[in-house]
Amino acid sequence: MHRFARRALHTCEVPRDLSSVTFRDADGEHPDRVNLDAEVPDTVWRSVESLYRTGVHPGIQLSLRYRGEQVLHRALGHARGNGPEGPPSLSKIPMTTDTPVCFFSASKAVTALLMHMLSEQGLVNLMDPVSYYCPEFARHGKRTITVHQILSHRGGIPAIPRETPIEVLWNRDEIWRLLCEARPVEVDGAKLAYHAITGGYVLQRVLEKVTGDSIENYLDRYLRRPMGMKWFTYGITPEHLHELAGNYATGPRPKFPVSWVVNRALGGDIRTVEQVTNDPRFQEAVIPAGNLCGTAEEMGRFFQMMLNGGVWNGKRICSELTIRRAIQQFGSLQLDRTMLVPMRFSAGMMLGGNPVGLWGPQSRYAFGHIGLINKLCWADPARDISVSLLTTGLPIIGHHLPALGRFVYTVCKQFPLLPENQRRLVPA
Repeated sequence: MHRFARRALHTCEVPRDLSSVTFRDADGEHPDRVNLDAEVPDTVWRSVESLYRTGVHPGIQLSLRYRGEQVLHRALGHARGNGPEGPPSLSKIPMTTDTPVCFFSASKAVTALLMHMLSEQGLVNLMDPVSYYCPEFARHGKRTITVHQILSHRGGIPAIPRETPIEVLWNRDEIWRLLCEARPVEVDGAKLAYHAITGGYVLQRVLEKVTGDSIENYLDRYLRRPMGMKWFTYGITPEHLHELAGNYATGPRPKFPVSWVVNRALGGDIRTVEQVTNDPRFQEAVIPAGNLCGTAEEMGRFFQMMLNGGVWNGKRICSELTIRRAIQQFGSLQLDRTMLVPMRFSAGMMLGGNPVGLWGPQSRYAFGHIGLINKLCWADPARDISVSLLTTGLPIIGHHLPALGRFVYTVCKQFPLLPENQRRLVPA
């Protein structure tokens, strides 16, 4: 891409020879164990390369499992140093499959499962009002809003007040005070409105109230350590900040009405989001709806555990019933009043659809979560795949969208629907 086009589109530098910026974990790819033709993962990877060539993602990671075996585990580009506006002299740090990346809203899937695990342990009834556990939340008409409504984005508090200083995001007590003082837009759960960041704080407060422990310790005890994760933490410790991949506002700057939707959902424009998410205070904080950090392999491992009905490497993480409840559709396909697009949700997951949905064609049984539009993490029981595509660019509307769509379509095409008697977690 010519440098003037790069400047106009806010893209990073892309070399002609992608092998110079490709990292492959050959020991972590085993297509032979599931008798998968080598051309299948190569075809999927070519679609990832096409996405990278758009220049909107300085770094990309991909982990893809089929029938429980990882068949793709690769990275492209740089973790830091190749942003669209950085000086040419800036050192470029290669992206590898071990580089931690912030999952952004894909964190919600993990936080949601923690709540379902609390329910399995008998510590929470998801149909109880939040105020049953945290009475102070009942203020200004929120007495009847349930934990389940918060999980399914029907809690009536989709955003924090616009005038809220950004520093409040990492102040646990102040953000909770604001949410308790908030006036809901509705309380009956009838209207779907994506809770970009608010819901996570509510769920955190409930979890910590009933366990007497922090959400980060609960995650560590029941998911991270049992599943052998290296990263997979809310935020990242100061000594590892230099290893965390950076985030870059790339692509054409959103114009009205897209810019209005972005501000409504995220509480600021995309440049502000870039600045905040690269702020060490955000990176070290605990933000349950938006700053879990880890690798594509770790998030793929999480969704594979769900696909296995709550089992990882022979170890029971949670019950199959808990998984089924976490992915069960709640409500019908409905226009989301925050994102202004039709969505299907469970109590914590974004669901696919037929004839086409978020996770591709014929994806009705697929479940997962998107992170800031460009991170795609999901599992499809009807195809027996778990997929985690992590990217470091933050484009909203731009020339990369066809390539992103082709990636999802390519995955679905290369891994067709299995016969019904070979599918996992699919209702009879």
